[in-house]
Amino acid sequence: MGRFPALAGVDLDVSDSQIVLLSGHNGAGKSTLLRLCAGLVPLASGSAVVLGNDLGKSRSAVRRRVGLLGHETFLYEDLTVRENLDFWSRAAGATKEDGLSALDRLGVASRLHDVNVRGLSAGQRRRVSFAAMICRRPELWLLDEPHAGLDAAGRDTVDSLVTEAAAHGATVLFVSHELDRADALADRHLVIDSGIIVDETRRADTSTTDSDSVPLGAIPDA
Repeated sequence: MGRFPALAGVDLDVSDSQIVLLSGHNGAGKSTLLRLCAGLVPLASGSAVVLGNDLGKSRSAVRRRVGLLGHETFLYEDLTVRENLDFWSRAAGATKEDGLSALDRLGVASRLHDVNVRGLSAGQRRRVSFAAMICRRPELWLLDEPHAGLDAAGRDTVDSLVTEAAAHGATVLFVSHELDRADALADRHLVIDSGIIVDETRRADTSTTDSDSVPLGAIPDA
């Protein structure tokens, strides 16, 4: 059988400090776009430049500078919460204190720090996974349904973290089906259908610059 592109010639420019919402039906290509920007999916054609890195030449170069929060937790279930944060902190050149600070910011109670990840609830795992991402201090945040599995307080914390990250120069691309909450957070809202951006809305004071262009080519489904 033939292979079909998950993104059929998406053309997207994103500036520093922007918060960009991606929406669309399941299978539209949203998660693939995030994985592409994280350097996890190869280009089939076209070009993509993320944080100055040409993904057509090297996808690994960008990975240390981005943070991806996907449907997977990227946590080691046989390690404790603290051990997971220590690992991800060291991998990013951060300190143990950075990891503990991230856990505190996400509202992960200290009584859970020495619990194996496999013993956590879905919401607790989501908080720990988010903490593991932010302790790396990524320049580009790639969030797939970041509010999923969280209570009201957790969702408010996510919104605060995203807003603060953008205020400090990070760029945020996130996927959400909770459009009322997401639209209030985003500077731009892109609607993707069948791998193509079919609609875009912006806040009045939002602009892009050519130097931060991220043109994306066709990507085959795995």
